[in-house]
Amino acid sequence: MKLANNKILITGGASGIGLGLAERFLKEGNTVIICGRRESALQEVLDKYPSVITKVCDLSSETDRIELFNWVAANHSDLNVLVNNAGVQNWMNIADSDFYEKAASEITTNVVAPVHLTSLFANLKSLNTIINVTSGLAFVQLSKVPVYCATKAFFRSFTLSLRYQLKEKNIEVIELIPPALNTDLGGKGLHDGQPAVSDFVDAVFLQMSEGKTEITFGFSDTMYKATPDVIKATFDRMNP
Repeated sequence: MKLANNKILITGGASGIGLGLAERFLKEGNTVIICGRRESALQEVLDKYPSVITKVCDLSSETDRIELFNWVAANHSDLNVLVNNAGVQNWMNIADSDFYEKAASEITTNVVAPVHLTSLFANLKSLNTIINVTSGLAFVQLSKVPVYCATKAFFRSFTLSLRYQLKEKNIEVIELIPPALNTDLGGKGLHDGQPAVSDFVDAVFLQMSEGKTEITFGFSDTMYKATPDVIKATFDRMNP
């Protein structure tokens, strides 16, 4: 992927990893569109970065996903990069009374939405790159976030197959595999001791400049390279 002169859509681009990527892509000389549910959050980004293009979109809604694609096709038909970044994480237990409700919400946002968007945007003639954000938890499970881990394992598997299916269309598929980072994913304060998003983004751009299509950092790099015995030992340590 070339790192400059792209038009890029980043889902969940108003906070966390999405915002970090948006900031860096802007710095590299790209046109960036971000979408998210909260207009106030999008406006905060726009106030800081006036060149950003924003679009309110609830990715849990099939209607909103279709409307997002139609809006891009009508107004930004030269879009060439889709970043499937938006995701939710719930700390929960199967015994919780609202477990299924939370699980369904996670599956919709983390699996159904990016699969649907991918199927839509792959038909955009200008598209040449899809970037999917998975997780180090696709390799080893943290039982406190059981559905999140499962959705990321699904999304990694889907991404690997997608890379081969889209070769005919000359669409490059890049997987970003972050570890836990200092974001509000899962709730405020849960990841305060984790690496900064900026450190991960620096690693992403370095590895993309080297032509890598599976991008890791810290813990996720360790899990990506781990043997089954190391995975098991890590699982036991994470789930005492």
